Formats: sequence, C-alpha cells, structure tokens
Amino acid sequence: MVGALARPPKPSFFAKIREGELGGVILVGRWTKPEMQATTRDLHAAGCSAGHPLLLLVDQEGGWARRLTWAPPRQTAGQLGRLGVARTRAEARATATALRAAGIDVDLAPVTDTLSPGGFLGSRSFGTVAASVGNLASAFVRALQAGGVAATSKHFPGLGTARRNTDRYAVFLPATELAPIRRVIAAGVKLVMVSNASYPALDSTGVPAVFSHPIVTDLLRGSFGFRGVVVTDALDAPTPRRRLDAPAKALAAGVDLLLYTSRTAAHAGYVQLTADAAASPGVRADIARATARVRALRRWLRRDC
Repeated sequence: MVGALARPPKPSFFAKIREGELGGVILVGRWTKPEMQATTRDLHAAGCSAGHPLLLLVDQEGGWARRLTWAPPRQTAGQLGRLGVARTRAEARATATALRAAGIDVDLAPVTDTLSPGGFLGSRSFGTVAASVGNLASAFVRALQAGGVAATSKHFPGLGTARRNTDRYAVFLPATELAPIRRVIAAGVKLVMVSNASYPALDSTGVPAVFSHPIVTDLLRGSFGFRGVVVTDALDAPTPRRRLDAPAKALAAGVDLLLYTSRTAAHAGYVQLTADAAASPGVRADIARATARVRALRRWLRRDC
C-alpha cells in the first residue's frame, strides 16, 4: 500500500507505518528542501524501525508538473521534446541527484504516452511522434536510474488520446500507441504505472486497465516481458474506488503497488485487502508475488535496513 503525505507527518502517520499498513509513501503537495529532507529521513527511519523499509515516491515530471519546485527538470516534457535527447538526458541526471539527496526512491516519471490532438496530457507528453517519445523517454529512464532513482513509465497502455482526466472521469479509449513502452522496457525501467482508463480493444470486458489481467499480465508482463514493479494510478479516483474489492482485483491483474492519494481511502483499502487475504489463499498468493517484486526493487535501490 502507498499512502499520500502532504505535510510533515504526525504521530498517527508513523503509527500506520509501525503497524505495517504502508509499504510506501507518495509525497504530494509542495515541499521546501529542508522539509523534504527532514521528512524523508524520519520516514526511512520509521520503516526500518518497523522492520520493512519504505519506498518514497514523488511526481517529478518537469516544469509545472513537479512536486519539488526547487529541483529539476525545469522544463516540461513537451519542452524537453523540442530541446532533444541530450538535454533530456542532462535534466534526468540532475533530477536523480536532487531526488536522491532529498531521500526519494522513485520518480513517477516519465510520461511515455504519445500525445494526440486535444489530449488532456498536453505538455506532460514528450510529443506527438511515437518514435521520438520512445527515444526521449528511454534516455530519461537510463539517466535517472544511473543516478540511483527508479523511473516509472506511465500511463500504460496509454493516455495520449484521452481528452478527459482519468482521475476525475471514466474514460474508454481506442487502441493506443505502444512503441514507446517497448523502448523504456528495453531501457530497463523499474516501474510501470497502469492507467484507470478502459481499453475495449485490449480487454473486451471493458474493465479499467488497472483491473485487467489481459492488459497487465498477458500484455505488459507476457508479450512485453516486463519483470519490474507495476503500480496503480490513483485507486481513489472515481472509477476504481467504486469497486469494493479494488485492491485484491488490482493484485489479481498483476499489479504490485496500490497507490492512494487520500489517507482515508488508503486505510479503507488496507482494511479491505486484509479481510480479503484472510478469506482467500489466492489473494495471499498475489500479495506474496507482489511483495517479492517490491523487495527486489528495494534491493536495487539499496534501501535494505
């Protein structure tokens, strides 16, 4: 479970860590450098004292789409797309240095969606040409991870054609451009974020991708050969939160990290998953598989206590 934190944590938040409710924390809101460094130090210490190192995540895509306004990338992905691969690589290297110094393990970037006219992602995408997006995204991934911060390709299998934000609306999309995700997987990206949109051409049931075994396991893990960590988009968005069994359903699809942007929703998800696991050997097996992948990521990050 990944819960959100928008300000320095209170004792109640540390209690959830000690109780094993959280395996990761996504830092949301806006943070000064001293606040961030002090908070990540305390969070890492709390995880280790409880016997399970935490993953600390942040959305640091670039330009306006970044939580740490004092850290790079200064340009949006769209601007980097126009500046080229060398500049993109340099910004990713600088981003890794800043995030690692701030105690961050995972950057929920880059966006690897190829933008279509009218797409809501706008400047968050590297551009409208799939081959160029793949080149730029793979350069970003390699440079960021060379600096010790895990990169995240998002939003599989693609939101480039979406005209409405899936954090607010139910979205059904046609077949999407998949070449860039192949490039970043070949580049060794450590995480892939799965979207909350539905793709009837890829899964005829029309369920959101985050709950789709054909999309997550058959396509991403099977056809594309991805062996890293799969993380959900926000499970407290309108579409997924309507499912009472959302955490177990996502794990069954092949997801490893369950991400929430609301602490209340994260707690409710934890309670539901705990009950489902107690009742179902299948859910327990899915949790075990997910835990093994997350532990492998922690070893790569050298976050063992």
